[in-house]
Amino acid sequence: MATSLLDATEDDLVAFMAAQTQLRAESRKSFQASVHSFYRWALQRGLLASDPSMGLRTVKAPQGVPHPIPERELREALIKADIEQTLMLRLGAYAGLRRAEIAAVHAHDVQGNVLIVLGKGDKVRRVPIHPVLRDALGAITGWAFPSTARPGSHVGADYVADRLEKCLPNGWTAHSLRHRFATAAYNATKDLRAVQQLLGHARPETTARYTLVGDDAMTAAVMAVA
Repeated sequence: MATSLLDATEDDLVAFMAAQTQLRAESRKSFQASVHSFYRWALQRGLLASDPSMGLRTVKAPQGVPHPIPERELREALIKADIEQTLMLRLGAYAGLRRAEIAAVHAHDVQGNVLIVLGKGDKVRRVPIHPVLRDALGAITGWAFPSTARPGSHVGADYVADRLEKCLPNGWTAHSLRHRFATAAYNATKDLRAVQQLLGHARPETTARYTLVGDDAMTAAVMAVA
């Protein structure tokens, strides 16, 4: 019989989490975070006297590795792309935008040499516009990618993913463009904090998983040891 969260005990929660073997670690970790948030809310509202989720062991998700699209593959995609796909590719590779952020670009987001991006959690960030994007973004009127299914609105993240999939080489995704941006920006500046701000990450640890450190940089680091 199903048990509501308000009636669940710590043993109930432990048993439920243990049964989710079909879920990846990232999904289990996200679910557990939602459970913790629910009980914090319940305590604040006076619905419970204690938090049964406090004893749950932290789910450890495997650390991701950077997966930036190589320059050769990016050039191949740009050669194959139409005008719409080209702008999508460049917004990912030269501005670091997520699929949903690419989908929602609007003319009013272009403010001088800066693109205003509304990211996850409704967090707003300012991304300086790269020269390869300047003309295309400056020519936008209204949505950059208007929806034909929903007049007056923009396309969705899945539409962007589908369009990019049609021009990207096999094995490369929209997110690899964001990794490419992060890696190139970090290798050029060695400023992880700046890259974190550009990507809209809450923690630098997340940004570090996006930046691939090249062999030349690691060799230089070894040779610099006195």
